[in-house]
Amino acid sequence: MPIDETLSRFSDWSYNTATLIYVVAMMFFAVEQSFGRVGRLRAERTAVRRRELVGASVGGSAEAAEGTDTPEPPSLTPSAKKSIARAARFGRMGVSLLVLGGLLHLSALVLRGLATSRVPWGNMYEYIMAVCLMAVITWLVVLRKYPSVRHLSVFVLLPVVILLFLGGTALYVTAAPVQPALQSYWLAIHVTAAIVASGMFLVPGVASMLYLVRDAHEANPARFAKLSGHLPGREVLDRISYRTTVLAFPIYTFGVLCGAIWAEAAWGRFWGWDPKETVAFVAWVVYACYLHARATAGWRGKPAAWVNVAGFAVIIFNLFFINLVTAGLHSYAGV
Repeated sequence: MPIDETLSRFSDWSYNTATLIYVVAMMFFAVEQSFGRVGRLRAERTAVRRRELVGASVGGSAEAAEGTDTPEPPSLTPSAKKSIARAARFGRMGVSLLVLGGLLHLSALVLRGLATSRVPWGNMYEYIMAVCLMAVITWLVVLRKYPSVRHLSVFVLLPVVILLFLGGTALYVTAAPVQPALQSYWLAIHVTAAIVASGMFLVPGVASMLYLVRDAHEANPARFAKLSGHLPGREVLDRISYRTTVLAFPIYTFGVLCGAIWAEAAWGRFWGWDPKETVAFVAWVVYACYLHARATAGWRGKPAAWVNVAGFAVIIFNLFFINLVTAGLHSYAGV
C-alpha cells in the first residue's frame, strides 16, 4: 500500500516534540530532586506524627490526637519550607509535561502506523519508539501508586531520552512497508509482547540501580552522599522493582513463546539458537532468577538488585548489539 507522507511527517514532528518535552520535564524533575528533599521531609513528618501518637496514647487522648493535623517539623525554617514547596511545584509541572509528552509520543506511534497501514514497529526506529512509550506509561502508573517517588523521574527519563535521541538520529528510517518476512499477524502479537515487557523492564532496572546506590551509601555514608540523601528508602525501591518485574515477566514469557510458534511457522522449527533467540532466553533466565532470589530470604536486597540490573543489561544488549552487530535470522533492524 502507498505511504502517506503527510501522516509520516506529522509522526516525525510529534516524535521530536515529545523528545523535547521529555528533556524539559527532566529539568523540572531535576529541580525537585536537587532542592525538594522530599524524602527527608516525609521522614521527619512521619517521625513527628509517631511521637505525637505515642504521647497522645500515654495521655489517654489518642482519639483526639488522630483527628488533628500534623504540625510542620520544627527543624525546618520558613525559608526551607518555601524552597521545598517551590520544588514540589516544579515536580508537579514535570508530571504534567510527562503526560503531555506521552500523548505526543503516542500520537507519533499511531500516525506512523496510519501512514504505513501496519503495526508501527517493523524496524529499530519504530521499535525503540514503542519501547520508550511503554516505559513512560509504566512510570506514570508507578507515580500514581507511589507519588513520593516523583522526583526520581529524572533517572527514568534519562535512558528514555537517550534511546529516543538515538532512534531519531542514528536509527531513523523513513516510513515504508515491512520486509516480506515480517508480513505476518505474529508481528502484532510477538513483537507487541516484547515491546510491552521491555518497556516495563526499564523501570525496575533503574529502580534497582538506585537501590544499589542507596545501599552503598548506607554501608558507607561518605559514598553518594549528595545523591542518596534525596532517594527514598531501599524498601520502596525494592518494592517498585519487584512489583513491576512481576507484571512484566509473564508478558515477556508470552512473547518468547509466541516467537517460538512464529519461528516454527516461518522456518520450520521452534528453536534454533539464533543469536536473538539465545540472548532472549538468557534474559528470561536472569529475570526468573531475580524473582526466585527476591522470594528467597538469603538473596533479598542487594543480591537480588544486582540480578535485576543484569537482566536489564541483557535486554539492552539484545536490543542494540544483537540487532545491529550480529547477523542472524532476526536481522531486521531496518537501518
